[in-house]
Amino acid sequence: MGTLFEEARACLDAATPEEKLGRTFAAAEAFRRGELSIPGNAPAPQPVRMPGRPARPKLVHPRELPRRGFGTKEGLAAFVHAVAHIEFNAIDLAWDAAYRFRGLPAAFYADWVGVADDEARHFALLRERLRQLGHDYGDFDAHNGLWEMAEKTAHDGLARMALVPRVLEARGLDVTPGMIAKLRSLGDEATVAILEVILPEEVAHVAAGSRWYRWHCQQAGVDPAPRFRELLREYAGGVLHGPFNTDARLAAGFDADELQTLQAEAAAVER
Repeated sequence: MGTLFEEARACLDAATPEEKLGRTFAAAEAFRRGELSIPGNAPAPQPVRMPGRPARPKLVHPRELPRRGFGTKEGLAAFVHAVAHIEFNAIDLAWDAAYRFRGLPAAFYADWVGVADDEARHFALLRERLRQLGHDYGDFDAHNGLWEMAEKTAHDGLARMALVPRVLEARGLDVTPGMIAKLRSLGDEATVAILEVILPEEVAHVAAGSRWYRWHCQQAGVDPAPRFRELLREYAGGVLHGPFNTDARLAAGFDADELQTLQAEAAAVER
């Protein structure tokens, strides 16, 4: 029997989309069948400076990415590519959580293996749509913001759960309904159908982040609300933006006080 940590690292190191998806689907299925152990005495993880990535897309600063509307085929393809890139990164983020943080309850690992499996499926759907539009993953430049936050929180599972699922990935909960409405007004039901699969599953992923953030706070004897505020101010000044999808975030485990904190911090950044 192999270990979950070995398989998670292999998925992280996989460089091509085909290899990363193939390894992810196989590892998730093996985990579901009980074929991967979670050793309690596993050595500390080896650093993951950068997960395996294909040579393209070229990674640039977010300010260097051109703004395109959905109204042209090229603009639509660039949008689908941007969402696909988020999902490709999200595969690595889920595997990194499962690989990096040791000695946690089995349910923690089950949650993040399941998230990795979902994100790989999302990426596959978006890549196929991109190909229908005459492009492929790598045809447009992208940024590395999601992984940069993973590096910043590599030392602290509490901070990771607070900031990656509940800030960066949760942004999708805020913007996706508007994207769906816009695409539907343009008659693009094919892309709408994919986003309507992704949105409720992303609510569940953010909810996993909320659940394990609160678990970490309880273990550390920390009040979740003020600590979340502190972490936002420490890490999220340049990445926190409103408006927020209140209903989706409540379903994803935010409470009313946290939503008020998000709104206040985002307003402070915008000023």
